[in-house]
Amino acid sequence: MFGQLFANLKAENNNEPAAARRRYTRRDVDRCVTVINGKTYPVENWSLGGLCITSDEREFGVDDEHDITIKFKLRDDIMDVPHAGRVVRKGNNKVAFEFRPLTRDARGRFQNVVDDYVASQFAASQSQLH
Repeated sequence: MFGQLFANLKAENNNEPAAARRRYTRRDVDRCVTVINGKTYPVENWSLGGLCITSDEREFGVDDEHDITIKFKLRDDIMDVPHAGRVVRKGNNKVAFEFRPLTRDARGRFQNVVDDYVASQFAASQSQLH
């Protein structure tokens, strides 16, 4: 009986950094904003699981559902990614949303954003060599 109790209390042996335990990697290098209820907000960071915006947190309630459009500035275009999300955290002028399960289209658009960033970084690295 006590053995099981102590086993449950034992700290998890995990030397991974906290960011590595996330389901999806956060991205803060992409130039983007989000539009929610017709209002534009700066994006702090985003991942395939959700996004964090800079906003007066009083504008949103935890568990509120919203249609969200993220507007990404790509090298030669602006790409809109419409999706839905739920407020999971808020405070310190930040509001965090968890995306509803991604559609195939939304996942493909997010991948295009990542591919565009990688391509632009590669092009910049090649121009610095010459």
